[in-house]
Amino acid sequence: MTVHSRTPTIRSILFTLNGSIVPVIWRRVLYTIVLSFIVVWADVHLFTMKVGLNAAPLTLMGLTLAIFLGFRNTVAYQRWWDARTMWGELIIASRDIARQTLAFLPEASPATRRELVQSLIAFAYAMRHHLRAKDPSADLAPLLPPPVLAAVMASPNRPGALLNHMGVAFATAAREQGASPILLASIDKELGALSHVLGGCERIQGTPLPYAYLLLLHRTVHIYCFLLPFCLVGLVGWFTPLLVGVLAYTFFGLDALGDQIEDPFDILPNDLPLDTYCLTVKNELQALLDTDRR
Repeated sequence: MTVHSRTPTIRSILFTLNGSIVPVIWRRVLYTIVLSFIVVWADVHLFTMKVGLNAAPLTLMGLTLAIFLGFRNTVAYQRWWDARTMWGELIIASRDIARQTLAFLPEASPATRRELVQSLIAFAYAMRHHLRAKDPSADLAPLLPPPVLAAVMASPNRPGALLNHMGVAFATAAREQGASPILLASIDKELGALSHVLGGCERIQGTPLPYAYLLLLHRTVHIYCFLLPFCLVGLVGWFTPLLVGVLAYTFFGLDALGDQIEDPFDILPNDLPLDTYCLTVKNELQALLDTDRR
């Protein structure tokens, strides 16, 4: 995810490409501008009888298309925000479990406490790779003992397998140290929150918007932008390419932006920064472990 200043300058608004939708849609916008020049030239030089469309079809179709795009982007943003909320809950739950482990299991060996906390870091990385359908072994190997790593990698749902391992490991450590059942129940509640996050993210990833709806929207956007120069040439003449370019940028941009944020776990510029979230979990929990050694 690309992050910019909260107080952008005029220059950055007009010319920033990093994180914008322009690299995705510029070919489509350029096509409509070139088509507009051809339509205007033909209207001026080839046709003595002007038979261009008026603005009525453009207005009616544009209003309908704007409603469709607004609804689709609202749904896509809701998916993006739900995913962001889930990862926020993961960070909070990881902090709480690590804090409880270090504070209320003081008699456990440093190696045991470190293994328990590192399994929380491993869960965040396993989640990221699971949602992106990638191999997590490189990130998990430094965090998990070899037998645990082998068992996790053998599972089709690696974060789920790691969650089961953490449940057993925390329960075993708490019973060996004679910890209060209240503490064990508290840790189990936080592990349940991690399970809720995993299930929620899988629900978002596994339930895309209906393809027929997206296909209808994509087709309508392209037809609308194709008709733009024919509807505007009789009204604005040689200003048609400029106006068409602005309108095409708006509609193609909204369409493409909805495509990006519909899957918030991808690696496109406007998707969630899962790498940063995992690094946040790692740095904060590692800091707790470093403090615990002093």
